[in-house]
Amino acid sequence: MSIVVRNLSEQLVDLVRDRILTGAVAPGRPIRQDALAAELGVSKIPLREALARLEEEGLLASQANRGFTVRALNTAEAEEVFALRLKLEPDLAALASRAASSVDQRAAADILDRLDVLTDSRGEGVGAFNRAFHLALLRPARRPVTFTILERLHVLSERYVRKHLEPLGRDERANEEHRELLAAWIARDEPRVTALAVSHIGKTLDDLRVQLNANDTETPGAAAG
Repeated sequence: MSIVVRNLSEQLVDLVRDRILTGAVAPGRPIRQDALAAELGVSKIPLREALARLEEEGLLASQANRGFTVRALNTAEAEEVFALRLKLEPDLAALASRAASSVDQRAAADILDRLDVLTDSRGEGVGAFNRAFHLALLRPARRPVTFTILERLHVLSERYVRKHLEPLGRDERANEEHRELLAAWIARDEPRVTALAVSHIGKTLDDLRVQLNANDTETPGAAAG
C-alpha cells in the first residue's frame, strides 16, 4: 500500500510542478488543497506530500494558517541559481561534448528542432523543452552528482526563462545561441562549448536583472519569494 501512495505522490509532484512552471498557478497565489485534490480525484494526504516535495525544490513556500503558496520570482534567487549554473554547467557541457555518442548528438538535435517549432508557434512547453535541451547537453558527461544538482537548478530556472523570453525577439536570440552551442557541442569543440555556454547563461542573467528590478520598482512592497 505504501508503494502505491509513494507512486501517486511522485505523479502529483510532476503534475503540480508542471502547472507552476507553465504559469498556470500564479506566483503568490495559495494552493487550494481541497479544490485541487477534488479536481485530481485524490486524497489530501499524497497531495500534501507532493506539495512538501515542491517546497523542498524551492517552488512553493508554506506559512502557518495559509498553507502552500507559489514563490514569487525575485532577483536574489535568479542571481543565485544562474551563478551556480555558470560555475557548473559550461565545464560539464564541454566534458559531455567529448563523451557524447552519435545517439546523444541526435537526441539533442531533435530536442532543439522541437524547441524551435514550439518557439515559432508560441506554443506551450517552450520552457520544458528549453530545460530538456540544456540537460541533453549535460547528460553524456556521466557525472550523476553534478547532473542532479544542475537538473534541480534548471527546474528553478524554468520560470525565469519564461520571464526572460517575454520581450519580443528574445526567443529568436535564444534559439540562435542554442544552435551555435549545439554545433560546437557536436563538433566536440570544448573551449567553444564552454565559452558559448558562459555567454548564453550570462546574457540571460543580465536581462533578468533588468526585468526583475523593473518589476520590483513597479510593485513596491511585493512579497519576495
